[in-house]
Amino acid sequence: MPQKNSLKPSLEKIVPEFGSSFYYEIFSEENKNKDPIWHYHPEIEIVYVNGGTGKQQIGSHMSYYRNGALMLIGSNLPHCGFTDSFTGNTCETVIQMMPDFLGETFFNIPEMGAIGKLLHQAKKGIVFHGDTKRRIGAQIESLEHLDYFERLLGLLSVLREMLKTKDYTILNAEGYIIETEIQDNNRINLIFNFVQEEFTRPIPLDEIADKVSMSVPGFCRYFKKITGKTFVQFVNEYRLVHAAKLLHEKQISITDICFESGFTNFSHFNKLFKKFTGRTPSAYRNELNYTVS
Repeated sequence: MPQKNSLKPSLEKIVPEFGSSFYYEIFSEENKNKDPIWHYHPEIEIVYVNGGTGKQQIGSHMSYYRNGALMLIGSNLPHCGFTDSFTGNTCETVIQMMPDFLGETFFNIPEMGAIGKLLHQAKKGIVFHGDTKRRIGAQIESLEHLDYFERLLGLLSVLREMLKTKDYTILNAEGYIIETEIQDNNRINLIFNFVQEEFTRPIPLDEIADKVSMSVPGFCRYFKKITGKTFVQFVNEYRLVHAAKLLHEKQISITDICFESGFTNFSHFNKLFKKFTGRTPSAYRNELNYTVS
């Protein structure tokens, strides 16, 4: 069967504006971001989603964000787009820079060493919370109208604020980021994109192993080593995050959400959802209008 183009690993090419050492762009209703496919790039990325709700998929971590999101994503860490037509955000600001965009040793000097360590931690993905998310997000948006020199100073200030706060979570602390070769990124992105396309149906292990030209035992060992999760666990988490998204966006029965998310057994879905979120699907839906994160 021919492979869909959307399943191909995506190495994103990023070109800063002339006169700038890093890429900065604000996406809005008129200027939407790309399709939410899995991709990776050597640039470190800061993403601020102003308001709205959506999927947060970075490395092998998957969750559902509310009231916007602020993320720091390390070099070559695969991730998915964070907004779509249902997100409901005001705008999305993206900053991307090479790890050595200020010189190979800049983040090793005494004044910058701690920020260098922060950027190294970002290889596992970092998400910021609450007031910190909104405060730093406002800083990021305020860079839009500055000249390139002032914008660079503003970016360093943003990184310093990220360093100072303790209001964050490291997303892949238990797995995923071992140092991988680019061929591993290509392989894992193919797997992730395949799950994104096919999660609503059963995905046999022999089918996905065949996609990446591996035996089933070899694939299972490889996937667990790279992500820290079994393939079944990864697919179920993807389905659960999608279910959380549907609970917010669609006024349909929880039974329908169960099946639309790729589960075939309602009691099993309920059990997994409660284990994953700490709440039953009905309790989760009831809280959606009252929780601000």
